[in-house]
Amino acid sequence: MEELLWIILATLIVSAIALIGIITIGVNEKFLNEIVIFLVALSAGGLLGGGFLHLLPEGVGEAEALGLGELNVYLAVIAGFILFFIIEKVLVVHHCHNVEKEHVCEFHAFKWLNLIGDGVHNFIDGLIIAVAFSADPNGISLGIAATIAVIFHEIPQEMGDFGVLVYGGFSKRKALYLNFLTALIAVIGGVTGYFLIAAIEPLAPLLLAFAAGGFFYIAAADLIPELNKEYSIKKTTGIVLIFLGGIALMWALKIVFS
Repeated sequence: MEELLWIILATLIVSAIALIGIITIGVNEKFLNEIVIFLVALSAGGLLGGGFLHLLPEGVGEAEALGLGELNVYLAVIAGFILFFIIEKVLVVHHCHNVEKEHVCEFHAFKWLNLIGDGVHNFIDGLIIAVAFSADPNGISLGIAATIAVIFHEIPQEMGDFGVLVYGGFSKRKALYLNFLTALIAVIGGVTGYFLIAAIEPLAPLLLAFAAGGFFYIAAADLIPELNKEYSIKKTTGIVLIFLGGIALMWALKIVFS
């Protein structure tokens, strides 16, 4: 029972990172509109870096340890990519099917996809924390280390996620609320992992790969095209640098916590 309390506490702390967007509540709307495209760039880089450098290698490594085979991991990536594509098409068709062809539908499906992808990711983070606390025979040090690693990974991603939700049309308060609500799925993942660790563990590599596929779709199909709508040389330079910085940050975290 003490182990479960540690898991719940750790996942609640991780979930609280989603409230990082609260620092923008008092920010001038004009200024926020100016910087939100840079947060989108950070999110795009973070999603690609997180998928390629964290989720996918971890999925491949765990699959090899469990004897699942690499091919199944890559098939799960494709499945995640395709499913997110289908979800987006369903959302867009549902909201835009009555819009006349000569008009542009302003519905941004990527904000909902971002919430879905983040929810899957947070559930996996909760599982990872639960496994770390449960696997440490000497106490809680492994669980605490895993929690710190997840926190450092979440900070830049949650900043980017908040920017994506605001860019997609949510108010700052609604974006903050939905982002936090999605983050709480980590607690569900942690509790699920504690009670069903034997059943969940064999599926972990495929869940990681599936989440990576979803991240790849959001970054490549939704966020990067939005970044390409900016034509100012000055802003474009900043966008490219922050995009690369998002990838580099994920790389640095991989090196530090590997």
